[in-house]
Amino acid sequence: MIDTWGPAWSGSRIGYVLWCLLLSVVAPGKQVFSQDKIFKAGASIGDITPMLGSPIVGNYIEPPATFIHDPLHVRTLVLNDGEETLVFSIVDNVSVKREVFDAAKAMVQNRLGIPYQNMLCAATHTHSGTSAEKEGIRRRGWQYGEPLDDYQRFVAQRIADGVQNALMNLRPAKIGWGSVNVPEHVFNRRWIMRDSVMNPLGFMDAAKMNPGVAHPDLIEPAGPVDPEVFFLAVQDEDGNPLAVLANYALHYVGGVPKGHISADYFAVFAERIKELLGADRQTTPFVGILTNGTSGDINNINWPGPKSEGLPPYEKMHYVANDVAHKVYDAYKSIAFEDWVDLQSASSELTLNVRRASPEILANMERVRNRPNEDPPLFHPLEKIYADRVEILEDEWPDKINIVLQTFKIGDLAIAAAPFEVFAEIGLEIKEKSPFHSTFIIELANGAYGYLPSPGQHQLGGYETWLTTNRVQKDASDLMILELIRLFKNIR
Repeated sequence: MIDTWGPAWSGSRIGYVLWCLLLSVVAPGKQVFSQDKIFKAGASIGDITPMLGSPIVGNYIEPPATFIHDPLHVRTLVLNDGEETLVFSIVDNVSVKREVFDAAKAMVQNRLGIPYQNMLCAATHTHSGTSAEKEGIRRRGWQYGEPLDDYQRFVAQRIADGVQNALMNLRPAKIGWGSVNVPEHVFNRRWIMRDSVMNPLGFMDAAKMNPGVAHPDLIEPAGPVDPEVFFLAVQDEDGNPLAVLANYALHYVGGVPKGHISADYFAVFAERIKELLGADRQTTPFVGILTNGTSGDINNINWPGPKSEGLPPYEKMHYVANDVAHKVYDAYKSIAFEDWVDLQSASSELTLNVRRASPEILANMERVRNRPNEDPPLFHPLEKIYADRVEILEDEWPDKINIVLQTFKIGDLAIAAAPFEVFAEIGLEIKEKSPFHSTFIIELANGAYGYLPSPGQHQLGGYETWLTTNRVQKDASDLMILELIRLFKNIR
């Protein structure tokens, strides 16, 4: 492997230096003697802020960006145990198509020799950035095999650059991890209602997303929350912090004015943990990272109430991020750092059936398309949008798709990666069934295929279960859990 990528840098002094560095950290095989096993880590941050005028996605309208409140980034952490290299690349985006991540991984593998399965790429799910899934209605189409657009190519390139920069920052390191429960910011956004509610496809739902604060018809939340904030920390040999990668099952916070670009509370956490650790005053590069856990049905709104007055823009995300960062910092002070741990990875592709519209849905959507725009909705205010989405799903999506599932082992810590907005109960089940002492899950990783409810949540209905919001077979979560546990056992 080394012979195929080393000479490509022979004309570049920087490339030669990096090639020599990689000879010591990205070596094939498992034949390093114990006295040679030096744990190393490096991190980097790269700007992926789009141009003003680009459409901001995350809601049903896509206003052009008019102001950059804070930049969007790709944040990278590289770990190496003397034999194996693992990469985390976390992108400030609502979601990123598999083909963008695949392009980035191909660049990294060809340029740096790091295997595809050793790179975990994921989106944070900020709702105030330009999409890396193309624009407009094309975001909903089947794009695999299509050329990337300009922004997608830019993001893929910056992911690859981030890995190279993190490798340049690689140094001997110590590693530790821990967790803390922070339940006060997470609420299930799906509620069982006193009366069933009509959905855009023409059917009745028992559950409703975002039902309204203190709504009189609230019965109970449709599912649990996961309050655990898990974090992974690395220090250099002198105890200077190099990176903290945290994971919290909270969709996003928001409070961003129309037209503003912002990385949301994910970036606020990254900066605050840096300040708390004193890493903003050190010369050693430090990167804070917050990944999204299984938050497909979780947000930051306390639906039972009481109602509260609206806050100024950005205030709530700062409140949440600061609180989470302080609690992580308090837990950080008591974790044990290890000089060396074993790193492993395993991944597979799981084939899933794509959901199809029933004859009843097709008939209802035909009625919706034929309804004059000036007439009141037949079923729901969003019915025209869903009629278009159903048509795209039926016309463009294949009958089956292959999704990437991935697992990392870091000592006795396991990390799973899934390409959906995964419900909290699914993440909790993965944690419970994991053979490892500690486990967390990163969602919207290595692709993005919509929401992933459990079969029981499909029976309740609600936004996340609607056809095109969810695109795969209704028992897909069960199949995914089985495969992730199998992968865990392979690297245990």
